[in-house]
Amino acid sequence: MRSSRGPTLQRMATATPSPGASPNPNALKFDLDAALPEMINVSSAAEAEAAGPPFAAAVLAAEGVVSLFGTGSFVTVTRTPGTAWEPIVEAVQAAAAAHLP
Repeated sequence: MRSSRGPTLQRMATATPSPGASPNPNALKFDLDAALPEMINVSSAAEAEAAGPPFAAAVLAAEGVVSLFGTGSFVTVTRTPGTAWEPIVEAVQAAAAAHLP
């Protein structure tokens, strides 16, 4: 299935965050297979590195990511308008693999 707001959405293996559309065309919601250890609400890599979990810092380090909100078993990533989604999706998946149980 293809979304006009984001990348091609596919079924992904367990333990891989699945992206889904959100009402904001510059945001994607990712359903996680694990619960986050704490709520995340950061808007810069420096802020995430100083106070957030390593998962947040890794996602915000991706080019074009401007904010990250997460609670429970989902995160919403907001991008700079016009930034490609594919590298951001890959960054979220890599951060989850490296930093979430």
